[in-house]
Amino acid sequence: MKKILITGGAGYIGSILATKLVDLGHNVTVVDLLKYSSTSLNHLYSFKNFTFIHGDVQNHNEMKRLISKNEFIIPLAGLVGAPLCEKYKRDAINVNYKAIKDCVKYSKNKKIIFLMSNSGYGVGEKNKFCTEDSPLNPISLYGKTKCDAEEEVIKAKNYVCFRLATVFGFSYRMRSDVMVNNFVFNALKDKKLKLFEPHFRRNFIHVRDVVDCILYTINNFKKMQNNIYNAGLNSANITKIELAKLIKKEIKDLKISTIKGIKDPDQRNYFVSNDKLKKKGFTAKRNLSEGIKELIKGFKVTGLKIKNNY
Repeated sequence: MKKILITGGAGYIGSILATKLVDLGHNVTVVDLLKYSSTSLNHLYSFKNFTFIHGDVQNHNEMKRLISKNEFIIPLAGLVGAPLCEKYKRDAINVNYKAIKDCVKYSKNKKIIFLMSNSGYGVGEKNKFCTEDSPLNPISLYGKTKCDAEEEVIKAKNYVCFRLATVFGFSYRMRSDVMVNNFVFNALKDKKLKLFEPHFRRNFIHVRDVVDCILYTINNFKKMQNNIYNAGLNSANITKIELAKLIKKEIKDLKISTIKGIKDPDQRNYFVSNDKLKKKGFTAKRNLSEGIKELIKGFKVTGLKIKNNY
C-alpha cells in the first residue's frame, strides 16, 4: 500500500479522494485548514490508515516533514475560481503558486500528481480543439496562478499534471459555484436561468471521474509520468444554452432566458480534446445527464443550503 499526502484533502475533490484511498487500504495523510467544512472527513477518523493534520501549506517546516514521509504528493489546497482569487489576491499567489513551488522543492524522489485547470486556455481558437500543446492564455488571476504552478511542477521530472475540465457532481464538501452545480442549484431554487453569452462553450467532468483518474494514475504512474493531460468528458464540450436545456429535461417548469448586449464576467470559451489521456487508458464515464439527476437529488436533500468558496 502507498503512503499518500493530500493537501486540501477536506475539499470538494479531496474529501472523495481521501475516502477512496483509505477504503483501498492506502496510508493517507490530509493537511487542511478546514476553512469551508469541518465535517467532510468525519467518516474517516476511525480508520487507522488515515491521519489528519490541521495545518497550512505555507508552513514550510511542517510541509517539508510531511512530504519526506510520503511517496505520493497530491497538492489540492488552493483558492479555487476567479472570484475568490480576485478577492484575496495575495493569498491566491501564496497558496496556488508559491506553496506549490515549495512543494516541488521538497519533493525530490517523490511522485507528484498536480491538478491544473482548463482555465489556463482562456479563450480558445474558434472551432479548434485545445490540446496539451495549445498555448496557455489565462484570463484571470486564478488561471495565471495555476499555469505558473504547473510550470514549477514540470521541472520536477517526477510528475503527472491534469488540466481539468469544469468539475460537477455531489461531494462530501459540496460547492454550488462551479457551472453545472450552479445552474442546477439556481434552476431548483428560482425555476429560471438567465444566460449571458449562451454560445460560450466548456468541457466538463464529474468529480468522481476526477478521483478515478487520480487512482488510475497512482496505479500506472510509470506510464503516465512526466506528461500533461487534459481530463474531461469528450461528450461534454457543450455551450451554456445546451447545458441549460439538459437541465430543463429534468426540471420541466424551468424558464431559460438569454441576456443580450451584456458580456459574461467569465470569458472562458473553448473546445478541449481529451484524446491523449484516453490513449493512456483512462476515460471519464459519468455523463452530464446522470450528474444533473444526482445534483437535483442532492440539493433537494440538503435544502439548497450550500457553503461556497467565497
